[in-house]
Order: sequence, then structure tokens, then C-alpha cells
Amino acid sequence: MEKLDPPFLISWNLTTRCNLKCRHCYIDSDDASGTDAISTATALRITNEIASLNNNAMLILTGGEPLLRPDIFDIASHASNLGLGVVIGTNGAFIDNTTARKLANCRVKGVGISLDSASPGFHDTFRGVCGSWQNAVTAMARLRAHSIDFQVQFTVTKENLHEIRRVAELSANAGARALNIFFLVCTGRGRAITDITPDEYEATLEEIVRVAEEFTGKIIVRPRCAPHFLRVASKYGNELSGGSSGCVAGTSYLRITADGLVTPCPYIQPDINSPSLHRFSLPEIWSTSPVFKMLRSQSPEGRCNRCEWKVSCGGCRARALASSGNIMAEDPLCSYVPSENPREKQPPPAWTSEALSRLEKVPQFLRPMIKTGIEKYALAKGLCKITPELMTSLRHKAGK
Repeated sequence: MEKLDPPFLISWNLTTRCNLKCRHCYIDSDDASGTDAISTATALRITNEIASLNNNAMLILTGGEPLLRPDIFDIASHASNLGLGVVIGTNGAFIDNTTARKLANCRVKGVGISLDSASPGFHDTFRGVCGSWQNAVTAMARLRAHSIDFQVQFTVTKENLHEIRRVAELSANAGARALNIFFLVCTGRGRAITDITPDEYEATLEEIVRVAEEFTGKIIVRPRCAPHFLRVASKYGNELSGGSSGCVAGTSYLRITADGLVTPCPYIQPDINSPSLHRFSLPEIWSTSPVFKMLRSQSPEGRCNRCEWKVSCGGCRARALASSGNIMAEDPLCSYVPSENPREKQPPPAWTSEALSRLEKVPQFLRPMIKTGIEKYALAKGLCKITPELMTSLRHKAGK
């Protein structure tokens, strides 16, 4: 039996409580009806199970607003003690100097701050609370003062897709390590939002290529929930992937909901068949859940199945599910027409001993993600061997 690789990225919605009323919230969080469904004791047990599955994984503690949980620092510290790379995803409203010091003491690897515009107007409207933009910007300054790495999380909509460069400049000046550009998946409250068109999506990816090149060495600019990015970057002769790769839902990624259900990614909504951590262990769910096994063993359908970029892209499975009800359907946001003569499937690229030695120097919690990204890049480029020279080239292009 082929060895099953563990997930390298785990997102955990610790609560559905939130102080904001974001128009696109995929779990429909608010402060009135939201809850912390999992007790501290259960949360610590689940953290142990995460570490037993992969104690080098990156664990994103998010919500809702995770800093509304009184035990957030206990959970974060416990996860760090187990070797997990802990990242906090927050809107920034509760990051004062005391909280920043506590986060530093928990040894979190970083913090993600949501910021959807270079000015308050759209951000505050989109997030549903006046003053939320200023809170986010102030939080960045406090994190920087306490030497805590942070990234900016930007969600693309029709109203702000022209702001990517301005937000990159603001983020770089604020000291952010990266600008992560998320493409909306219309789930939760996001169902009421009109998504960008496939042509706008393609044009936005092209803009990300340009902005990423312009800000090389200042800040990493990369898309998220955009498996097509490598294809678009290659179209312009750009070797930069920014750590972007194809859809990893269920193959290298899982999400835990606030009440202990497990799904392949945050944008795949739980249903009656979703396994629960109150009944099964996380390692058991990862190895036996039918939806996870399907995502690992089956090819996507429609254009995604015929596409020469199937291995390095594969389309967004959450977007396919949200639009059609079929998790294996073609990605509706992709306008690319596959070649009539797709490339034959090639074997996985081989690592030279020197490249493997270099990979061992990458922090453990990042190593699986970096390894997968490089392998998918090599497959997309038709390369049969991964060398230190290739790794240097990708590192340079990513601005690291």
C-alpha cells in the first residue's frame, strides 16, 4: 500500500464568534449567535491529534475572531510546544501591546491580518464595522514593534480588484512579510456576493504577476485559492510561483470547524456526511474519510480533466462544489481552453542529493509545503530533476 502523506496545512475555526460582520464570511460568523462549541480540554486533545498526524504541520488558528476565545493563548502555546507552526488569523481589532506580548510568548510563527483596501472606505463597508481598517493597520504596527512576523490577507472582489498594487505598497511599508491575495469562494454569507468573472479573474492573476515582480525583495505577493496562477505566470515567462501551487484540498490540507467537523478546506462546507472529531480521531479521518479519498484518487472532470495543467493546477475543488454541487466538476472561474494535444503524464521529478540536503535546512513546519510547491512547479515546466540551482532561482524570484 502506498504511504499516505500527512497534511502540511491545517486550518481550525476555533469559534464562530466575531466582532465584525464581513459580507463574504464563509462560516456566517457574528458576535450575537456565534459560539465556542469546543471546550478547552477538547481543544487541547484535538491539538494532540493534529501533532500525532504531523507535528511539523502549519496550524492556522482562526475563526470567527480567534482572539475572542479566552483560552486562545493556552491552545497556541500547547500547539507550539508540540512542534506545530502556529499562525493566528485575525482582523486585528484585539491586538494591543499586551496581546502582542502574549502572542510572542506563545512562539507563534506569524499572524495574518485581514485588509481589503488601501483606505478605510471599502474595507469598513466590506467588513461591516466602521474603524476596522484602522484597527488592522494599528495591529500591524504593534506586531512589528514586538518583532512578530505578519502577513496581510486581501480578498478580491469586483470593488477592490484594482487596488492590489496599492495594498502591496501599504503592506510592504508596514513591514508585512507577504501579501496573500484570496479569491472569493461564494459560500456562507459570500453566496450573496456576485463573484468576479473568469476574464476578470485571469486579468487579476496577470496583475498579481506584475505586482509580484515590482515588489520582489520588498514583500512576497502571491495568490491564494488560485491554482491557475502558475499557468498565468508561465505565460508571461515569469518563473515566480510565490509558493502558489494547485488545489491542495484533501491532499495536503484540511479544516476543522468550530464544532469539530473536518472538511478538506475552509470553503468546502460541512454536511451530514462530514466526519466529527467527537467520534473519530483526526488520523483516522485523514486516512478513511470518503471525500478525502476521492480527492486523492480521482481526476477532476470537464475541462480540468483534459487540461495539460491538470497536475500543477487541477482547479479549485471548493469553487466547483459551490457552483455545481459536484466537488470533482471543472472550475467555473477558469477561462482557459485546454490544448488539443495535452502533455503526457510524466513521473515525479527526482531530487538530487544536494537539493535534498538543502531542503533539510528549511524549517520543519514549512518543509512539506515548500517541497510540494517545487515539485508541482517542476512538473508544470516538464523538468525531470530538482537541483539546488532550481531552488535558488525560485527563492530569488519569490523575493526571499
